[in-house]
Amino acid sequence: MMKNKSFIGLYVAFCLVVIISGCATVEKKPELHIAAASNLVQAFTELGEEYEKETNVKIVFSFGSSGQLTEQILNGAPFDIFAPASPSFYRNFHTEALLDDQPVFALGRIGVATLREQDFTITKLEDLLDDAIIKVAIANPEHAPYGLAAKQALEQAGIWDDIEEKLVYGRNISDTFTLLETGNVEAAFIALSLKDEKVNFMLIDDHMHEVLEQPISVLSTTKYQEEARQFIEFLFSEEAQIILEKYGYSIP
Repeated sequence: MMKNKSFIGLYVAFCLVVIISGCATVEKKPELHIAAASNLVQAFTELGEEYEKETNVKIVFSFGSSGQLTEQILNGAPFDIFAPASPSFYRNFHTEALLDDQPVFALGRIGVATLREQDFTITKLEDLLDDAIIKVAIANPEHAPYGLAAKQALEQAGIWDDIEEKLVYGRNISDTFTLLETGNVEAAFIALSLKDEKVNFMLIDDHMHEVLEQPISVLSTTKYQEEARQFIEFLFSEEAQIILEKYGYSIP
């Protein structure tokens, strides 16, 4: 009889260990979904990897034009954080949709890229009018701040009307770069943060367009308010700012 009681006790203890272990394994770590302007692809990807190493939070990015991401959020997309390429996109939201102010964590730059394998380079915007350049890619100015900055620079240079028939519109600044990489255009307006070893790059004077401010804010729909705010705090850390500067961003 005593042996049976001991066996039952051990069996119950074993079951409790299994249940507790099972609960521990199904516990899911917080997962932050961040809607970010496509110019941030490379910088945010590295920042996300570094953040995941230091915390118990998984970072999932969705990159696109600021206008496209705004529409997705307004239609109920379950993002926790929104980082457009201009503070102006927050005007589309009711005040209660954003939990905090929208601090600017970086300033972007834009320029003109051509492939190194091509026979020509761009040293001034007027060079885009050369007959050797048949098509020029630009992000759609209607919903992409970097595309709008490119348009403003072309207007400032006085060649918008002359170059308009050459323009091919990308959905966002990453898409614009892809049009160049795939040979569909001879030149493209891209963010400095996307520049790589395959291209020659001419930086545009930032006095020729509006300042490209990169803000960020927590969305009220998040169930991870604390974790979202901690990620934004991380962006202002020295470690994060060094990474942002590596990709050509200025720190305000």
